[in-house]
Amino acid sequence: MSGLIGSTPAVINVGLASFAESIEAAGGDVTQVDWRPPAEGEATAGRALARLTADPRVEKANEVALARFLAARPVLAGVATARDVVPGLGDRVVLHAGPPVEWPAMAGPMKGAVVGAMLYEGWAADADEAERRAASGEVAFSPCHHHSAVGPMAGVISPSMPVWVVEDREHGGTAFSNLNEGLGRALRFGANGPDVIDRLRFMASTLAPALGAAVERLGGIELKPLIAQALHMGDECHNRNVAASSLLTRRLAPAMLHAGVAGEQAAAALEFIAGNDHFFLNVSMAACKAMLDAAHDVAGSSMVTVMSRNGTEFGIRLSGTGDRWFTAPAPVVEGLFFSGYSREDAAPDLGDSSISEAAGIGGFAMAAAPAIVQFVGGTPADAIAYTNEMFAVTLGVNPVFTVPSLGFASLPAGIDALRVVDTGVAPVINTGIAHREPGIGQVGAGVTRAPLACFAEAVRELERGLG
Repeated sequence: MSGLIGSTPAVINVGLASFAESIEAAGGDVTQVDWRPPAEGEATAGRALARLTADPRVEKANEVALARFLAARPVLAGVATARDVVPGLGDRVVLHAGPPVEWPAMAGPMKGAVVGAMLYEGWAADADEAERRAASGEVAFSPCHHHSAVGPMAGVISPSMPVWVVEDREHGGTAFSNLNEGLGRALRFGANGPDVIDRLRFMASTLAPALGAAVERLGGIELKPLIAQALHMGDECHNRNVAASSLLTRRLAPAMLHAGVAGEQAAAALEFIAGNDHFFLNVSMAACKAMLDAAHDVAGSSMVTVMSRNGTEFGIRLSGTGDRWFTAPAPVVEGLFFSGYSREDAAPDLGDSSISEAAGIGGFAMAAAPAIVQFVGGTPADAIAYTNEMFAVTLGVNPVFTVPSLGFASLPAGIDALRVVDTGVAPVINTGIAHREPGIGQVGAGVTRAPLACFAEAVRELERGLG
């Protein structure tokens, strides 16, 4: 003891940093370990975590789920009218983003998008009538994810809208997404004026047939190689899609002409795509949905196969808990706002586009796209740090998606609910920000985190299911 007392102490401090500060002030050598109790100290989730971590069934199930996800082969197979291909989409059904939500609880931008869809479909003569009909129960609402579909922000898909068709040609699944309208005043951000409806009609009458003819001519487009190339060109394929949209256009443009699309129609379609740097987003989302659906329904797996939000709640699904949603209040996004707007104008987090992060791109791939910080805020160093942090909560890596700035390291893939609860590291998401009031549209973009409460609830349910 005399030797210890007579020397400068070297201390490892776990937990409260104030203890380390006191030792440093007294001249000691201290290493601070950032540790927090698993499950944020919640006892039942902590016990469930301990049991599942020691359960070989979970480890085996996660190996199967991750392998199925990595083996998936999403191919852009066509463009079709939603009612013709989306399973379970009836004549008076509107699909929306996120977990289930009914009209009274919908966020402002989602209500605005529903009203716009009803005007587009001809179910109401004006916005007031549309709101009355939506509130009366004449229209049914259902999550996109219940129909093998995804939609950004409000996520609204109605029967007459054109959708991308993405096939998983390894496992046989199919996923769908609507077409991207561009930034600013768009239906997905809750805008529903005549300009928005006219654009939707152009997309259905002119854009969709041209795209469909081009994709058919090509016999489909392999999407994983395209995404991988875009990651090497500075995209993260959620909020930055400049390279991916350009790569897609290079494939589509000559195919349109070879398919016999009329010159004026092809010019109008390509001009629209060229003016929309986010055009590839919806294709990417459908690809991510197809890959994650391949990993779903593996009994005992703690892999996250859905992350989504509806402007009211944030929800996740696990591979091993079937179609059960685990929800928490949707957070408000911190970020950069367009001129004249601020955080007080923002709606809570909204959209199915966090399927990107669930599949290991988007916020998980920000190291590939340091320029994204000009849109969502932060610094290039932050972008790299976000990617590195996500290795702590994933089951493995995706060897197809690599990052030049990290020495071509593979991106983290397969969010593990157990690791999220154990580490307290919440998955990062970059996203657009919609105005909280219907009819206005996008007001900014930023970065947020998935609520930890969703993962704790999911872990408890997984443990109950395994007995």
